[in-house]
Amino acid sequence: MTGQVDFDGYASGIVAAAVEAVNQLTPGQARGRAYTAVDPDVSNLVGDETVTSDDIDQLRTYAARLRTIFEAVDDDRVDDACELTNTLLADTQAAPLLIKHDDKPWHLHFHTASETWARAWAAPMTTALAIVLGNPMHDRLGVCTATVCDRVFVDVSRNGTKRFCSTACQNRVKAAAFRARKQV
Repeated sequence: MTGQVDFDGYASGIVAAAVEAVNQLTPGQARGRAYTAVDPDVSNLVGDETVTSDDIDQLRTYAARLRTIFEAVDDDRVDDACELTNTLLADTQAAPLLIKHDDKPWHLHFHTASETWARAWAAPMTTALAIVLGNPMHDRLGVCTATVCDRVFVDVSRNGTKRFCSTACQNRVKAAAFRARKQV
């Protein structure tokens, strides 16, 4: 046992993909700098698929909406997060479906095989967030508390005290606190 939280076999991996999509595709601040999201690294989502800039732009629109769910949870507005999630579930037409492809065994998807690339990602991402929100550990979704950073994260640690999107942000905050103490 790793001590990490696993929401369920399906949701944990897709929630991680949702975090990546939000952090790569939405502008804001990241690790102490402005982040434009102009040249996102979506290689983990694309794999060996061929995607167009229109596909990325569609997923960018969904990612912006997914971001609002993280922000609502982070602001203790769980009811709002659930309403936003329900709206996005309806908009993506997320529905469970067993699919078999690429010599893989039957497995669960939350979109039809004929969906656009962006919706084929957005539907399961929204479904996975819904699984987390329907769980007592819904407060594991968050927004980085480091200054000049608004990237999102999911806290899978055992104690549930994660506050930063990355070790880089955590180290920046600790270094700033150390410098402040040294000046006194």
